[in-house]
Amino acid sequence: MLELKNLTKCYDKRKTAAVSDINLKVNKGELFGFLGPNGAGKTTTIKMITGILAPTAGEILIDGISIKDDPIKYKKNFGYVSDTPNLYERLTGIEYLEFIADVYDVNSEARKAQIQKYGAMFDIYNALGDRIKSFSHGMRQKLVLMGTLLHNPKLWILDEPMVGLDPMSAYCLKEEMKEHCRQGNTVFFSTHVLEVAEKLCDRIAIISNGVIVAIGTIDELKAQAEDGNLTLEDIFMNVVRRQE
Repeated sequence: MLELKNLTKCYDKRKTAAVSDINLKVNKGELFGFLGPNGAGKTTTIKMITGILAPTAGEILIDGISIKDDPIKYKKNFGYVSDTPNLYERLTGIEYLEFIADVYDVNSEARKAQIQKYGAMFDIYNALGDRIKSFSHGMRQKLVLMGTLLHNPKLWILDEPMVGLDPMSAYCLKEEMKEHCRQGNTVFFSTHVLEVAEKLCDRIAIISNGVIVAIGTIDELKAQAEDGNLTLEDIFMNVVRRQE
């Protein structure tokens, strides 16, 4: 579903690459965790996948489609939640969702059903008539999530999606992520909450200093560490410290 080939990003003012020669393949039906400390290259990688940043080198494919060859078709295959819920504050919540539905050609019947479903799930439906500038951080996060899920994309790209969510909404999102993968779709998920990643993810990659330093299932990561009693937090700390 998602493939990164020799992906590299260098910023002009930096001598070393922010992301260096990453090769990664995420399969259909997989809930994939992408972990790393601050400044490791997680968000830079995600911004290249979404087309916000252009790679210095390498190739990105979603469902076999290159962003270079067909950027519109490529981008219709995913929904993206950034690590900060930046929105058009003068719009109402429903105006924002209608706008997103128009962008992705969601028909009126489908958009109505999705808005009702996720509005109830995230307990925000009754506030959708209000202007976004009046929304709390948590409400904005819920609105971004709703917009991302409206067109039911094959790939969800979620960068710290649970920041600001109340416990019930976070639980519902995790259940929805699992259901999305059960339907044969894919979730690419970045988080600092390692306990959540350990419980949710089918496979995990850990990035540090711009390179992938570990990848596999939890059991595979434990086998690589030669200690089956380690938690994901233990494994994470060990591999990151080795890179320092």
